[in-house]
Amino acid sequence: MDTTNTQNLKFAIFGVGGTGGVIGGYLASVNNDVTFLARGEHLAAMQEKGLTIHTNHRGDIHIPTVKALNAADYHETPDVLFVCVKYYSLEAAIALASRVAGPDTLIIPILNVFGTGAVMQEKLAGLTVLDGCIYVFAKRGGPGIGEDRRLAAKAEALEKIMRAADIHAHFTDDIQRDALTKFSFVSPMGAAGLYFNVTSEAFHVPGEVRETFIGLIKEVEALGHAMGITFDRDLVATDLRLMDAFAPGLTTSMQRDVEDGGPSEFAGLVSRIVTLGQKYHVPVPLYTRIDAWGKEHDLI
Repeated sequence: MDTTNTQNLKFAIFGVGGTGGVIGGYLASVNNDVTFLARGEHLAAMQEKGLTIHTNHRGDIHIPTVKALNAADYHETPDVLFVCVKYYSLEAAIALASRVAGPDTLIIPILNVFGTGAVMQEKLAGLTVLDGCIYVFAKRGGPGIGEDRRLAAKAEALEKIMRAADIHAHFTDDIQRDALTKFSFVSPMGAAGLYFNVTSEAFHVPGEVRETFIGLIKEVEALGHAMGITFDRDLVATDLRLMDAFAPGLTTSMQRDVEDGGPSEFAGLVSRIVTLGQKYHVPVPLYTRIDAWGKEHDLI
């Protein structure tokens, strides 16, 4: 019998940027118990002014008072821990989870990098880490459970809670396929955009940028097939439709991170595919070329 109380799950959001802010904000807007774990000016602003999300379909969502803490000051045990940091902060997320998560906590990483859940699970023995995948076109405006079904009821309850908060969640039995489908867009766009130093309109017209984008998608697809993944759509056609719908002048967060001179997700979005290609004996020449270029430019 499902004894999970869908009204009383306790949420912690680690990383309150474009993804974590949206997930946590939507959940908090319908009175869920949400704690935002942030730092710096963003934390101070939330503590003083709450959280505002500007949306295209609902207007502004403003939560005037939110629970916001530095992660070091968080000592509760959440039912659900959403990890929404960049890949280079994954060790900090693992350290947080090992400290605050309990045996009944669902840990859900929502990162751009494919297979993050498995990476976390290896280091969090005894805890439950699900892979997560979300499509959010957002930016910060200012300062599967596998064969273990023990927490399946809680995951299904989470699906209901998120849908009630207008987040179109789906508890899937094929998260590897779904996560790699998203990755097949995010990674090629970031890799090609960074390599050629271009914005979104360069992908809209025939030429080297668009052909490289298509080639990178095909390499991800070939890797997925070698991993035993059967995709439910044409990845190239799907990703081109997404890309062609983008407004001109857009860049990826990885490009912006590199431009700012800080750490980036290059290792997760590019180098990881080269490593997986070697593991599964799949040639990935375009990723290999961009990975070598990145190493030459000290991006790893």
